[in-house]
Amino acid sequence: MRQYLDMMRHVLENGTKKEDRTGTGTLSVFGHQMRFDLSEGFPMVTTKKLHLKSIIHELIWFLAGDTNTKYLTDNGVRIWNEWADGNGDLGPVYGHQWRSWPAADGSSIDQISDVIARIKTDPDCRRLIVSAWNVGEIPKMALPPCHCFFQFYVAKGKLSCQLYQRSADIFLGVPFNIASYSLLTMMVAQVCGLKPGDFVHTFGDAHLYSNHLEQAREQLSRAPKALPEMRLNPDIKNIFDFKFEDFELAGYDAHPHIKGAVAV
Repeated sequence: MRQYLDMMRHVLENGTKKEDRTGTGTLSVFGHQMRFDLSEGFPMVTTKKLHLKSIIHELIWFLAGDTNTKYLTDNGVRIWNEWADGNGDLGPVYGHQWRSWPAADGSSIDQISDVIARIKTDPDCRRLIVSAWNVGEIPKMALPPCHCFFQFYVAKGKLSCQLYQRSADIFLGVPFNIASYSLLTMMVAQVCGLKPGDFVHTFGDAHLYSNHLEQAREQLSRAPKALPEMRLNPDIKNIFDFKFEDFELAGYDAHPHIKGAVAV
């Protein structure tokens, strides 16, 4: 995970001090990209321990089109609680846009089903895109999408994915985002009969919050370890059939967790 540490170091050394919506303040750069070859191991940060359960359950929750936190909290995942209302509702966030994008005629579009069907029938298509950035519904969202747009690419029997992330909390959020979209790429590849290729992570405003700078320096002082291997249940052929038990992370040896406050 040198790519991630290099980005963190770059922001510490070259970032611009900016104010932000949360009032915390950041060091920020604009425009950065990382690339991970998924054949070289699963890109799970090893310089601090990540909560794998949260990553998997959140992705399953997105794919189900769910926008209420009940499924997450029932499974011990609380990463969305700060933004939910008293009933656990978040408005039309990621899952709603992925699975039920409202069309002009009153119908809805299942972008995930559509993109998988197109990968299978027209793998050279340049429109293999899923967007969560629905301008008309942003006012109704508890939090506008940070990772807002992704595109698939098929070449030589491999599926790659590029994510555009408009806003990136490097210390807390980005390790989750890398793992989540790498896992999504592996899942889509499997159900389409392809091998995983690259995950390309492109950023707009990539930032370290001012209350995460010491944690970032601590992380940079740690030597990264070998990447683990993510194993998927090979019997799953439908993206919506994956359950938590269908994933196994083997060989994850990480440094201890580093605490950091979430900027809400």
